[in-house]
Amino acid sequence: MQKRIVRPNWDRERNLREQGFWPVAGVDEAGRGAIAGPVVAAAVVADWSIPRTWHESVRDSKQLSAVQRERVFEHISADAVAVGTGIVPCQVIDRIGIAAASRRAMHEALQSLSVTPSWVLIDWFTLPSLRMRQEGVPGGDSACISIACASIVAKVTRDRLMEEFDAVYDGYAFALHKGYGTTAHLRFLAERGVSPVHRVTFEPVRRIVGALL
Repeated sequence: MQKRIVRPNWDRERNLREQGFWPVAGVDEAGRGAIAGPVVAAAVVADWSIPRTWHESVRDSKQLSAVQRERVFEHISADAVAVGTGIVPCQVIDRIGIAAASRRAMHEALQSLSVTPSWVLIDWFTLPSLRMRQEGVPGGDSACISIACASIVAKVTRDRLMEEFDAVYDGYAFALHKGYGTTAHLRFLAERGVSPVHRVTFEPVRRIVGALL
C-alpha cells in the first residue's frame, strides 16, 4: 500500500491574520527521542500571502527525504520573514529532562527570531511560561504549514550537528542514524562505550554507564 502523503495548509495562519494577529510563528523540535546529541527547536515566521512554488513541497519533515528537506530548508531560509533555532545539549537534557529541555529549546528559538510573533503555533506542546498567545496543535507538523517548516528547519539543523559529531567521535556512525537508537547504533555503543554526546540518563546508555561503575 502506498504511504499517504499529508499536505499541511495555512488555514490557521490565514484565520489569525484576518483576526489581526501578525506575525504568526510555527514551532517544532527534533531529536526528542534520540539517545545521543542535542534537542533542537525551530521557529519560522513566513508570509504565506505571497505564493511561492516551493510551498507545495512543504511537509512534515519525516515525510521528506534528506535531499528534499535540504532543498526546502534553503527556500525557507531565503524567503521566510524570520527563522530562529534553539539548541539544548545532552548534558542539559540529562540534568533537567527531555520535556523541559524541549521547551527550553523552543523558548530559545522564539527568542532568536528577528520579529516578535503575535501568535505562536506549536506542534503538540504549549509553553506555560511563554508570554505570547499560543496554540498547541495536535499533529501540527502535518496540519499547519508554519509548524511543518519549523520541523524541517529543526531536523536539518540537528542532522548537520550530528554529522559534525560523526567527524569528532569516530566509530558511532552519528551521520548515519543521527543519534537514534537503531540496531547499529546500539551495537557501536556496546562495543565502544559512551561518548560525550550520549544522553546518560536514557536507556540503554544508562545501562552501559551502570555496568562501568
